[in-house]
Amino acid sequence: MSNQLEFTLKEISKSYGELHVLDKLSLEIKAKRIVAFLGPSGCGKTTLLSIIAGLKSPDNGVILGLEHKTLSYLFQEPRLLDWLTVADNLGFVLKDKISGSELAWRIDYYLEHMEILAYRHAYPRKLSGGQRQRVAMARALAYPSHLLLMDEPFKSLDLGLKLELIRRFLLLWTMEPRTVLFVTHDPKEALLLADEIYILSEKPAVIKGYHQLSLPQKQRQLTDLALLQLEQKIIKELIEKS
Repeated sequence: MSNQLEFTLKEISKSYGELHVLDKLSLEIKAKRIVAFLGPSGCGKTTLLSIIAGLKSPDNGVILGLEHKTLSYLFQEPRLLDWLTVADNLGFVLKDKISGSELAWRIDYYLEHMEILAYRHAYPRKLSGGQRQRVAMARALAYPSHLLLMDEPFKSLDLGLKLELIRRFLLLWTMEPRTVLFVTHDPKEALLLADEIYILSEKPAVIKGYHQLSLPQKQRQLTDLALLQLEQKIIKELIEKS
């Protein structure tokens, strides 16, 4: 596990009018780790990702270390371009980064590993919800970024498909590691994916819990006693009032 610092958040605060969402959040993100943020609905998890991505500005605080680093973003909904084929959806974001034969290879490589290559010439509207999310995940992973942000990408999926996509995500991430930040309301997703888990309070959000997982992701099973005990501890932290 990497100990190299990727970037730092220092006392990040954000409000929308009278609604105070984030309250002086400070943390250090290590390179090539998967970091999960767990918290109640509406606590500011998505706002935190948006600030890190540069889509929103904090009212106070600074982010250090993200200068000149590329980011990719995986949303809860696929956000595919309906007028482009599956392959062209990937090509659209990759064309300025990769060219020639490597572009075609990279598109097929990620589509194949997400088991969606057979639909490379299909249009998104012809695909199921699960298939569209596979394409969105392939697109986010194919983009050669330093940092990948994920906003509840498994939320709308049934358990079987969720577990399959988590497995395939980890396979691709292992082959091409990068720093990943993802927000979720589901402790099971965090326990299967993350190296580190931050627990956020209700808004205004502060960090009220932290867990580091030493067991490699490929060895984790939700039936393991240690993970079940940690899940119960996390659930307790989530429901406890700050």
